[in-house]
Amino acid sequence: MPSSVYFIPAAADEGPEVLSRKTRDIYLKTGLNDELGKRDFVALKIHFGEKHNTGYIKPAWLKSLIGEVRTRTPLAFLSDSNTLYIGQRSNSVEHIRLAWSHGFTPDAVDVPVIIADGLIGRDAREGKGEHGRIAAPKIASAFLHSDALICLSHATGHVQTGLGGALKNMGMGCASRAGKLDQHSVSHPRVTPKACRNCGLCSDYCPAGAIVQAEGHVRIDDAACLGCGECLVVCKFGAIKLRWDEDARRIQEKVAEYAHYVQAHFKGKTAFLNFLIKITKDCDCMAKDDPRIVPDIGLLASRDPVAVDAATAALVVGRAKGKDIWRAGYDIDWSAQLRHGERIGLGSMTYDLIELPG
Repeated sequence: MPSSVYFIPAAADEGPEVLSRKTRDIYLKTGLNDELGKRDFVALKIHFGEKHNTGYIKPAWLKSLIGEVRTRTPLAFLSDSNTLYIGQRSNSVEHIRLAWSHGFTPDAVDVPVIIADGLIGRDAREGKGEHGRIAAPKIASAFLHSDALICLSHATGHVQTGLGGALKNMGMGCASRAGKLDQHSVSHPRVTPKACRNCGLCSDYCPAGAIVQAEGHVRIDDAACLGCGECLVVCKFGAIKLRWDEDARRIQEKVAEYAHYVQAHFKGKTAFLNFLIKITKDCDCMAKDDPRIVPDIGLLASRDPVAVDAATAALVVGRAKGKDIWRAGYDIDWSAQLRHGERIGLGSMTYDLIELPG
């Protein structure tokens, strides 16, 4: 049976009050709000946007949705996990301050911001993979301590997956730092000798004892390295980098398997909203004001993450007059994540699009 995907036309220039109402209306159509218990912890998974990025979902658009959630439970919170790359979202202190700077303050959104994997990305739980690509998914612990998940995704292009929507927001975004490394790379971090100060801090944090101080710079023993990513964030000089050597299909299938693990944890108490507003070639991790690649389209919502991403892709291609705008960005077959998600039971690529009055 096709999954239901709800759609409301919307554009940024309608203003925050209109977009807040539309966001609330389409969320309520999913029916999740009626299923929330009075003491449920509800994680509103979002990307707060990198510094200087302007495409992220605006806090004012979420005001009415959050109000509806709070009529059911006082235990809702906005959340994301720390990044694998070094920047203002790689530790919780700077991550929360960046969220505040983008308007996600308690006074504005009426819920706290909680970074799901702790101060430097080490608060995580490991599960068991069941679908071939992932042996042991590593998920930020706050998500797995929650009772329901509302996945709020800004639809964008992406350098490695082609399309960034609900699957990537849930699969990559709910992973711990080690989980992100697990998805991004089959190899281990490397040291840039010229940048290394040989301070030994990374060695102190390495749980495997795989980092040793040598002449001039540290060295990583690949045979001992766990691939946990701890050294990436504790290095203050950017001397430890990733080897970005995953192919696009593998990383998309890993994203889908991580998303499946997270979805299964909530036993159906999930809803997915995709914001097709200021759709850009690159994701919101890019610290710049990316231009639109198509005009604004609207909001989508579903209980099925595969279906909502499939509808997102189709609407954007339609708005681009049939041009596969996702593939045009990085020549990546973005549909691999959807096909694998359908294959492993995450959702369906077949859907009924139900348009709501604006």
